[in-house]
Amino acid sequence: MIDQTQAVETGKQDPELQTSLRTFKVEPNGIWARVFLAFLTTAGIFYINIMPAVVSGLKEGLGFTTQQAGFVSSANLYGASLGALAAVFIIKKINWRTWAYILLAAILVIDLISVHIADPTIMVLIRALHGLTGGLLVGIGFGIISRTTEPDKTFGYLLFIQWGLGGLGLMFIPNLVPLFGVGALFYSLVAFTFVSLCMLPFLTDYPVTNEDKKRQAEQVIKRVPLFLTLFGIFLFQGANMGLFAYMIGIGKVEGLTLDFMSPALGMASWIALVGALAVMVIGTKLGRAYPLLFGIIITAVCSWMLHYSEIPQMYSVMNFIIGIT
Repeated sequence: MIDQTQAVETGKQDPELQTSLRTFKVEPNGIWARVFLAFLTTAGIFYINIMPAVVSGLKEGLGFTTQQAGFVSSANLYGASLGALAAVFIIKKINWRTWAYILLAAILVIDLISVHIADPTIMVLIRALHGLTGGLLVGIGFGIISRTTEPDKTFGYLLFIQWGLGGLGLMFIPNLVPLFGVGALFYSLVAFTFVSLCMLPFLTDYPVTNEDKKRQAEQVIKRVPLFLTLFGIFLFQGANMGLFAYMIGIGKVEGLTLDFMSPALGMASWIALVGALAVMVIGTKLGRAYPLLFGIIITAVCSWMLHYSEIPQMYSVMNFIIGIT
């Protein structure tokens, strides 16, 4: 076998081989590249989109208490936050493709190990490690997305894949756990990661160009607005995910059945794509402050209305609206 450098040099001399080599890579800014990058970036945090199924699965499949299941999901989320933050400082210094292979393989192994863990404390530790690994992969993925032309389009693909497949997970996984145990939950994550791993070889290298370096050198970062924005996102996501994680539990307390809640939450994930589409269409035509304020207020009101979840229609509609906002 010849290494990649030899192949490139040989390809320069042999047009036919050069064309053959190119066929193994997708167009760097084409639709398939955006889809593959979306899968890569989603692989590290796909569990977030099926968090109610994760929490419910741990309780139903392993007998964890509500608090223990919550600790597991929190460990995953906070680990991911730290991993994504770490990626900011290393993305320019690493071979992103090598790291992506290693991180995807590590996520596969951790999910397979999780299938055989029944102790809550060990599960918290192993899922914190998963979160750290997945968050690092997410940060690297977003760094590569930023090197594409029109990265907002790639982000749109990412949202569609996250919420589209997340909706399927919420529809089917909760009902599979009583039949096949908690393994159904983690094997679904393994399957998603494996598909992402298979897509990775077809992506190009996305090197940092001189134009990128020049643009970054010219940027002036205002630290106070940056940290206030990050803190605001942290608070909003903390409240949002804290509620979302227990959405199946809330419904059960109010007397709703799993057969009703799973399709309702799955539909809510798909309807949530309306919000992503609205952002893509509206952009910044209305500024940022007013749409954000509107979205936050509506989310808060609808979250409070979930106090009346004993009414099935209220449970469904409030989840639909929260998904969009």
